Amino acid sequence: MEVRVEGQTLQAANDIATTLQQALSGKKFKTVVAARDDKGSLLDLSAPVPVGCVELSPVYADTPQGLAIVRHSTAHVMACAVKRLFPKAKVTIGPAIETGFYYDFDVEKPFSSEDFAAIEAEMAKIAAERAPFVRQEVSKAEAITMFTDMDEPYKVELISDIAQESVSLYTCADFKDLCRGPHVPHTGFATHAKLMSVAGAYWHGDEKNRMLSRIYGTAFADKRSLDAYLQQLEEAKRRDHRKLGRELSYFAFKEDVAPGMVFWLPRGMLVRTILEDFWRREHLKRGYEMVQGPQLLRVETWQRSGHYEHYRENMYFTQIEEDAYGIKPMNCIAHMLIYGNELRSYRDLPQRYFELGVVHRHEKSGVLHGLLRVRQFTQDDAHILCMPEQLEDEILGVIHLIRDLMHLFGFSYKVAISTRPEKSIGTDEAWELATTALIKAVEHAGLAYEINAGDGAFYGPKIDVRLLDCIGREWQCSTIQVDFTLPERFDLTYVGQDGERHRPVMLHRAIMGSLERFIGILIENYAGALPTWLAPEQARILTVTAAGDAAALALCDELKARGIRAAVDTRNEKLGFKVREAQMAKTPYILVVGEKEVQAGGANVRLRTGENLGLKSAAEIAACIRAEAEEPFKQGGMCYSFS
Repeated sequence: MEVRVEGQTLQAANDIATTLQQALSGKKFKTVVAARDDKGSLLDLSAPVPVGCVELSPVYADTPQGLAIVRHSTAHVMACAVKRLFPKAKVTIGPAIETGFYYDFDVEKPFSSEDFAAIEAEMAKIAAERAPFVRQEVSKAEAITMFTDMDEPYKVELISDIAQESVSLYTCADFKDLCRGPHVPHTGFATHAKLMSVAGAYWHGDEKNRMLSRIYGTAFADKRSLDAYLQQLEEAKRRDHRKLGRELSYFAFKEDVAPGMVFWLPRGMLVRTILEDFWRREHLKRGYEMVQGPQLLRVETWQRSGHYEHYRENMYFTQIEEDAYGIKPMNCIAHMLIYGNELRSYRDLPQRYFELGVVHRHEKSGVLHGLLRVRQFTQDDAHILCMPEQLEDEILGVIHLIRDLMHLFGFSYKVAISTRPEKSIGTDEAWELATTALIKAVEHAGLAYEINAGDGAFYGPKIDVRLLDCIGREWQCSTIQVDFTLPERFDLTYVGQDGERHRPVMLHRAIMGSLERFIGILIENYAGALPTWLAPEQARILTVTAAGDAAALALCDELKARGIRAAVDTRNEKLGFKVREAQMAKTPYILVVGEKEVQAGGANVRLRTGENLGLKSAAEIAACIRAEAEEPFKQGGMCYSFS
């Protein structure tokens, strides 16, 4: 049987490994962890070449699929190490996840980070053994007997719930596990691993079940990638917005009274207000109209939209005079009702409604994370209702807004088109039209994209934009969703040129997404040193002695009159202490007023980076600050006007 491998036609050997080895150089073959056949199935290298297979593709360890296989296999190696060190531990499940892997164990005493050294040392021994991962197919009955004899009740339960009459098992070293696979050829691929943290986890996620001990870890294809990831984590700790938010007095959380909800402090509220004002002006400039809907809508409204059926576990509900209400988790329903408030003509379209709308979503306490995951947040939500023939241009307009925002903050980004999920509403025809419109617009904009199958909203497909920050982390922010279904459910119409009623199509879109989350991302991206145009305090004036107080206060008033956000520090403290505090506050311009500066009628200008610009007048200082604030806006479609 002939089979193609990376463009070469070969006589297939009995197993995949030998076949791939014939086509690949020795060095290249050593990085292969699995194979993909012409039907898209992933296979172990030890598997036979499938009958009828005409093409095999190698899966390399440093690719996303290869890395997932390495991490899943490393989870097995970790479980093997745990069983050697803690023979009474009962194993449950151990999947690969986005950042690595985890494994849950039932143990008398929960694991702690103090156990990591011993477990990692045992993992290193197992990796050095280069023990093969051996797959075997057995009947359910045989597997149940096997794991019963091994005193592994959780595995017995998992096998009992499987519908098929046979299951696959994998053995590495002296550890056997229930698993679909595939796995790496041998344990040597689990060399570059690190245990990260421990947590409690209920079996099946049900708090009525026993609490298990979960160990999180990560693994990479090579040491350099692992070291880079660990270094990124250290840098992320330094930039943690929760820590910086406290230090900069931006916001606070009070879990005893409002878990998952933000208390904005004056400095943080100023940052937020500057961002909101800028964003409102941008939307007005681009043809959006400002609207606002209520926080509560009757439950019947959410039932009509489909949110009650598909989204109610994320919603809060309340009762008013015997009527049930849903607290809004998004703004789309109100915007449709605003559209339907009067009869529209084709000449009125598109209608672009924008709202910085406060929404509430029922997030579990375990996933709350500072500003990045909260229960109450403000969404820069907009809904565009247009004729079908206007759809591509409107999508392009939103893409241009996303592009301009990313350029302003220096973010690069990735684009994915998410298609119809299993739980969804609407016709196949509507979904096809919506998906095609998104693809055409993205291609028209010249953007590379990937298809994210089955991850669309329940009412329509969407474009998801993931920005990359300065240390390489990805963040989901912008989204554009095409919806033919909700305008149908709410009977939205417009009068066309033919005098007949027609159905508009709706775009749901958010660019920053949650304002809270976006501010958290900005704080971490800039390590707290926000761009000068967004900094709550652009200049801090420091006096050397009390003799400079009057001049400093006068300078502050003049800077404020010129549109600069300035403050004065006249405390009886040493200058070095004041300078350090201003630098810790990430104030862009630090202005020192001593005897010489009083006589000259200006201030000595230092930047938060440590650079000294020397003596400057109030007019020169204001011009410097304004020029730096305007710099990010010089290219792209956004303007600076924050006087």
